[in-house]
Amino acid sequence: MQSKNEFLNTLLNINSNYDVDLIGRALDKAMELHTGQMRKSGEPYIIHPMSVAVILAQLGMDEATIIGGLLHDVVEDTEYTREELVKDFNEEIALLVDGVTKLGAIKFDNKEEAQAENLRKMFLAMSKDIRVLIIKLADRLHNMRTLEYMTPEKRREKSQETLDIYAPLASRLGIYTIKFELEDIALMYLKPDEYRQLSKEITAKKNQREDFINQTMDEIKDAMKDMNLNYDITGRSKHIYSIYKKMRLQDKQLDEIFDLTAIRIIVETVRDCYAVLGIVHTIWKPIPGRFKDYIAMPKANMYQSLHTTVLGDNGEPFEIQIRTYEMHRVAEYGIAAHWKYKEGKSGKENNNEDMKLAWLRQTLEWQQELNDPKEFLDTLKMDLFSTQVFVFTPKGEVIDLPSGSTPLDFAYKIHTDVGSHCVGAKVNGKMVTIDHALQNGDIVEIVTSSNSSGPSVDWLKIAKSSSARNKIRQWLKRENKGDDVARGKDALDKNIRKKGLDPQLVAKSGNINKAVKEFSYGNSDELYTQISRGGTVLSKVSNFLIKIHTDEVNAKKEETKEEAIESMNKVDKRPRKNDDPGIIVKGGLDNLMIRTARCCNPVPGDKIIGFITKGRGISVHRTDCPNIISLPAEETSRLIDVEWEDMKLGKSYDVDITVITSDRKGIFSDISRACEDMDIHIAGVNAKPQGDDTLKITLTLSIASTQHMQKIQRVLRNIQGIISVYRG
Repeated sequence: MQSKNEFLNTLLNINSNYDVDLIGRALDKAMELHTGQMRKSGEPYIIHPMSVAVILAQLGMDEATIIGGLLHDVVEDTEYTREELVKDFNEEIALLVDGVTKLGAIKFDNKEEAQAENLRKMFLAMSKDIRVLIIKLADRLHNMRTLEYMTPEKRREKSQETLDIYAPLASRLGIYTIKFELEDIALMYLKPDEYRQLSKEITAKKNQREDFINQTMDEIKDAMKDMNLNYDITGRSKHIYSIYKKMRLQDKQLDEIFDLTAIRIIVETVRDCYAVLGIVHTIWKPIPGRFKDYIAMPKANMYQSLHTTVLGDNGEPFEIQIRTYEMHRVAEYGIAAHWKYKEGKSGKENNNEDMKLAWLRQTLEWQQELNDPKEFLDTLKMDLFSTQVFVFTPKGEVIDLPSGSTPLDFAYKIHTDVGSHCVGAKVNGKMVTIDHALQNGDIVEIVTSSNSSGPSVDWLKIAKSSSARNKIRQWLKRENKGDDVARGKDALDKNIRKKGLDPQLVAKSGNINKAVKEFSYGNSDELYTQISRGGTVLSKVSNFLIKIHTDEVNAKKEETKEEAIESMNKVDKRPRKNDDPGIIVKGGLDNLMIRTARCCNPVPGDKIIGFITKGRGISVHRTDCPNIISLPAEETSRLIDVEWEDMKLGKSYDVDITVITSDRKGIFSDISRACEDMDIHIAGVNAKPQGDDTLKITLTLSIASTQHMQKIQRVLRNIQGIISVYRG
């Protein structure tokens, strides 16, 4: 542990202008308040806030932020109050500390609700001062660095939360130094075997990559001798998580991923950037479609650079990045590099940076509109952390949207009235439907009509951004949804009574929420609204709810685990047949009949669990199967651990894949050809029109593993006209 003087000298080595007297006073207070507190590692707790403060200094933050880092836990973990904090320091410091402090005094029903409310509080504080989030990221980074002292369950939980929330937030702020480290540490704990193997393979080829980088840099230096430019050139390997993600997305091994290295050239001016790009393209052939000009079109997090992928002398592609020194500083430290609280900033510069944080204001709108914690978290992950697509208005204004967005999302981004009266769109001069997927560089023009009837519930399926979906919901509620909801409830109750069942018992809130999730509607009111229109939706929802209710009733009638085993031993003690599903039962019960459940059709690669049935052996389900998740507590004693045997050549499993596609000529032929090319047998097909010129096709495919299944899903998604592909 550093002494006070050593700590302050560390900060001065980073920035000699820091007011160490003020920071030293904050350190004294933190040491006093955390006296006697220890970390899981057995070290004094004060090590944590001191480490957070150093990370903040490395990001170039001001004294107030560093003091906020030193004191960020005092209100939460000690008797020290916000009022005392204001008295000892000031309101600015209190705001920063309060924004990071968790809602510890409030009791929540579950972890998800607590997480959502803590994020809401943090975003609200961020609206007043973005430094709250920067402190939180530094706090999370040091906690991840010391995660080894937590329990395995806690390590996994924190790592998943880091990948879902904090690494994307660091990306949004453009602080890639934190983002990359958070992702790598999270992967190390979530996928330890894959991480170790990948790290080992990357290290094994380190010398080979370094030789390639050095040779490439020498060629660039030779070509730039006569340009009279001041520049720096470096080479680097991509971080482990980005390589891992690329391998997963492309279904490739490490030796099949070629662009693992990148050369970075840093120059003084934008003009120099494009001059160097020209030199690079004279040395190596650029790969079409792999050039990105983030200088002319910066990312939302302020990132600017030229990226080009070229074909090396050995025939393998590699990436070259070209940027100015100022762009490089922003690329490393993001919003922290343009800190608005630093002296010497003009009002205009501050306004520009406020514009770059427009996503934050949008998040605050969501947190005010969304009452359900799960919906808030889903919204956050879908919009805030999704990749982006950049399109243009006819006047050349750049509009950024979540990847997969449609003209409907674009219309609502322009203005609520434009979205509500949208009847179509032109993309690059051609008419398209409002569910057309937009691509980078598209020029989009919205066609509106004053005679438009306005949004419908179906628009909630088309809109991909939460901003658009929220505006659609507001319109639906405002216009006519009160009566529709009441009619929908009445129609559902009536349909359930026809089956001789009690509607209140069948349609209890938990089951309605399952129906909402199953049929992809935003909430129960929207589901009731759709039901009020009658037809297949009413029938489907009724049958779905009745099935859940019936399954729950039947489950309660099942025998205990011991009785079931005893009864099966009488009738099922037989060797398994040649249709052996390839599953091992733990606990010495593998002489029982084993079958895979039809409700979820597990395949090798899925996480599975066994359920001891009455007289029918062991039924094997996916662990995320709705029938397992909703199993009554008194029946969980019937669950038993099972695992897949090593995969056998030629072994196949039936799995249902749902395809939503436009109803066009030749679609079935294209799907059949794709399956034939991958040597996948189609065991069954069921197609139903959706009523909006689309088809819902359920394919029963014979596949070997989840990897096999994911590969055919990717292939199907690339077929013209197919909108979505998912399991089940």
